[in-house]
Amino acid sequence: MYKNLAAALAAACCFLLPSVSNAQQAGPLKIGFVHVGPITDAGWVRQHEDGRLAVQAALGTRVKTTAVENVPEGPDAERVIRDLAATGHQLIFTPSFGYMEPTLKVAKDFPDVKFESITGYKTATNVAVANARYYEGRYLAGIAAGRMTKSNVAGYVAGFPIPEVLQGINAFTLGMRSVNPKAQVKVVWLNAWFDPPKERDAAMALFNQDVDVIAFHTASTAVMAAAQERGKLAVAYHSDMRKAAPDAQIVAVTHQWGDYYTRRARAVLDGKWTSGNVWGGVKEGMIRVGHFGPKVPKAVQEEVLARQKDIAAGKLRPFAGPIADNEGKAVVSAGQGMTDEQILSMNFLVSGVQGKIAQ
Repeated sequence: MYKNLAAALAAACCFLLPSVSNAQQAGPLKIGFVHVGPITDAGWVRQHEDGRLAVQAALGTRVKTTAVENVPEGPDAERVIRDLAATGHQLIFTPSFGYMEPTLKVAKDFPDVKFESITGYKTATNVAVANARYYEGRYLAGIAAGRMTKSNVAGYVAGFPIPEVLQGINAFTLGMRSVNPKAQVKVVWLNAWFDPPKERDAAMALFNQDVDVIAFHTASTAVMAAAQERGKLAVAYHSDMRKAAPDAQIVAVTHQWGDYYTRRARAVLDGKWTSGNVWGGVKEGMIRVGHFGPKVPKAVQEEVLARQKDIAAGKLRPFAGPIADNEGKAVVSAGQGMTDEQILSMNFLVSGVQGKIAQ
């Protein structure tokens, strides 16, 4: 899903732009969206589907959008992307890292189509990339978890051991320990983005190891439902998941794609689209925390929202030193901060995380 050396799960945006002006374009701009999983009530795919709906609502009859759901990474992705390009779609969003290479391959054969590889990192003349600073929301969620835990042990159900996921685990841990220095985080690796039974089993295993609050980097609501069932606390990811876990949810880290997708579609319509690399976060409105659950005291809610404002203003940097890894090695010195390049190639776990990076 987000399997990227720079960040992880994905949307590719492909549009066919002939060498004619917008005024000469016949009919609406056809925009395709390729989803890595099924469209459900909440989760990674839900947020990108909401982005599609936002484009349609904002641009009306000027666009015609199409969504193809549950497309596995690999050969199927190339087939679907190619089919969208061949049938006149001029802009194609594919929100999953595993779509990056298929998108680039198809883009070579359709030079007049514009592609947006979400969580990808390779660009071309007609391929742009975009991602979000998910780790900013993770740090804020860690603050809430650090205040709410009673056992001082949190769990983390992780998809793949890529930089984007490591950023999330580390930021969450640093956020917890910023308010609760005793906090520890136990990680279970799944090597899957969307596998509800495995996600649930991992959560249950963690709850059996003194974990009383849990976070995750997978695509379903299974971890949230498990926390609700066990009477534990959980951090929702991608979407507000109170429907699945009305009592368990303490906060949600949500991704906001509608504005970005709409801006890119407008750029195509206006003949102003260019390739590029966007990495936005709280400041840009691409990441937000909120949707607090009923068990979270008002003081904790206010603290988290205040720190969110600090991140937006540049006053708080989640990866500012001193930072040591979980083997005791200094990674960032006091007074220093990690550069974007260092964050995008993250390959360590911070102090407080139990376990190792899965091989």
